[in-house]
Amino acid sequence: MMGSLQRIMALVLKEFLTILKDPKSRFVIIGPPIIQFFVFGYAATYDLKDVRYAVFDESRTVLSRQFLAKVEGTGIFRLTGYLDDNRQVADVIDNEQARLVIHIGPQFERNLRLSKPVEVQVIADGRNPNVAMIALGYLGTIIEEFNQTMVEDGMVSGGGGLRLVERAWFNGNLQSRWFIVSALGGIISMVVVMILNNLSVAREREFGTFDQLLVAPFTPGEILIGKSLPGIIFGLLDALIFAVGAVYWFHVPFRGTVIALVLALLCFIITMVGVGLLVSSLSMTMQQGLLGSFVFIMPAVTLSGLATPVENMPFWLQQADLINPVRYIVIALRSIFLEGSDLFMVWPQLWPLLIIASVTLPAAAWLFRHRSV
Repeated sequence: MMGSLQRIMALVLKEFLTILKDPKSRFVIIGPPIIQFFVFGYAATYDLKDVRYAVFDESRTVLSRQFLAKVEGTGIFRLTGYLDDNRQVADVIDNEQARLVIHIGPQFERNLRLSKPVEVQVIADGRNPNVAMIALGYLGTIIEEFNQTMVEDGMVSGGGGLRLVERAWFNGNLQSRWFIVSALGGIISMVVVMILNNLSVAREREFGTFDQLLVAPFTPGEILIGKSLPGIIFGLLDALIFAVGAVYWFHVPFRGTVIALVLALLCFIITMVGVGLLVSSLSMTMQQGLLGSFVFIMPAVTLSGLATPVENMPFWLQQADLINPVRYIVIALRSIFLEGSDLFMVWPQLWPLLIIASVTLPAAAWLFRHRSV
C-alpha cells in the first residue's frame, strides 16, 4: 500500500515538475484563464447602461419635458436625438441608431391636466429581446413614479395618468429563442471549422508527415487551399442545416434572402478557416491546436453579442471587438432572419470578415513553411 502511494506521489511530482519547467505549459495554466476571467467579467453582463433612445415628442410642453427629463436622469438611457416626423422612427430602429423610440402624442399635457389616461408609446428593437424587455421594465417604473408625483401634486386624479404602450419591431413577442437560434448556425459552424482545421495541420506536424508534404511538389498556397476546402464545405453545410432547422423546427422567421444568407456564411467560414489554420500553424501538436481553438472560441463568442449586448461592454473592449469575426456574423444572421436584410444591407458586416481573412490566410500560408524550418 505504501509502495503504491509512493509511486503515485512520484508520478504526480514528475507531472508538476514537467508542467512548471515547460514555458508553454506554464502559460497555459496562467495566461488563458486570466485573459478569460477579465473578458468574461467585463463582457458577460445583463446590466443596462447607455441604452440608446430617440424621442418623437409631438406635445413639446412642460409636462412632456418633465417626463423625458426623468427618463434621461436615470443614467440608464442615452438620448440620441429628437425626431421631427413619424417616418424617421423606422430609420433609427432599422439602422440601430436607437434601441427605443419614445412617442408622445400631441394631447399629452392637455389630457393629463384633465385627468384622462395618456398613452406613451415605446417602440423597441426586438432583435435583442433581453435588452428590450429590461429597458421596457425600467420605463414602466419611471412612468409609475411620474404618475405618483402627479398625484401627490394634485394634477392627476381618478383614472388619469400615463399608460405605457409597448411595441417591438422584428420580434413582436420578444422571444429570446428567435434572438439566440437565428445566430446559432454561425456559432456552431465556427466550432466545426476551427476544430477541423486545427487538427488538420497539427496532426501532420505531430505525426511527422507535414515535412513530407512541404518537400512534395506543392506550394504553400496549394497546401492552404487543400487544407481549407474540406472545412469550408463541411462548415457551410452544417450552417445551412442549422438555418433550415431554425426555420422549420424552432419556427424562427426567415425574412431575408437566401443569397445573403449563403454569402454571409461563406465569408464567415472562410475567415474562420484562416483563423483556424493560423492557430494550427503555430501549434506543434494536436493538443496545442485544440487548446488554441478553446482560447479563441470562448472569448470570441462572449464578445460577439450572442447573449449580452456589445454596447454594455467597456469602450476599450468594444474597440478590441472590432477584430472579432463572430461579432459580424451574429449581426448579419439576425439581420437576415429577423429584419429581412438582403446582400446590400448586410454588406457592412461582410467586408470586415473579408479583411480579416485576407490577413489570416496569407499569414497561415507563410507560417506553414516558416514553422517547418
